[in-house]
Amino acid sequence: MKAKMNTNGIASSFEQHNHEICNQHYTNKLEKYCVENTLKLTPLRRKVFEILIRDHKPLGAYQILEILKKEGFAYSPPIAYRVLDFLVENSFAHKIHELNSFIACSFAGCKHFPAFIICRKCNNLAEINSENAFPKWSHTGSDFKIENAMIEILGTCSACDISGVA
Repeated sequence: MKAKMNTNGIASSFEQHNHEICNQHYTNKLEKYCVENTLKLTPLRRKVFEILIRDHKPLGAYQILEILKKEGFAYSPPIAYRVLDFLVENSFAHKIHELNSFIACSFAGCKHFPAFIICRKCNNLAEINSENAFPKWSHTGSDFKIENAMIEILGTCSACDISGVA
């Protein structure tokens, strides 16, 4: 029996939408955050974020390096990893351990504990705002305060399930 998940608080690469509007929205959030926190938004940081937000697809560091190279930016691994670390530390990207990749945060600017549903067939994923999807997890009711958590849930998206992709 397949469990159905509540889609409240889910941002997904499974859903069709206007990427230009959301790309601009999240780039504006990044700019505002950097100004408010006196962080330098270098052209390379901006470009890597734009690459990550472009199609809402998880990308490996070397895929990002290839795109940077094609678009005329510095593309050495140490530089790319420093930029990715900056974006992850400031909650504008997440590292997806299951896929050894990175993705732009769908809830950038909002404090949350990310959870991801990942299609094991096509590698599409959706970020779930865990406070909405799992409200009991946000407050344990004990003397323990959650500071960091990330959940990666593997399964099959409806498109792969219907098509029978192996």
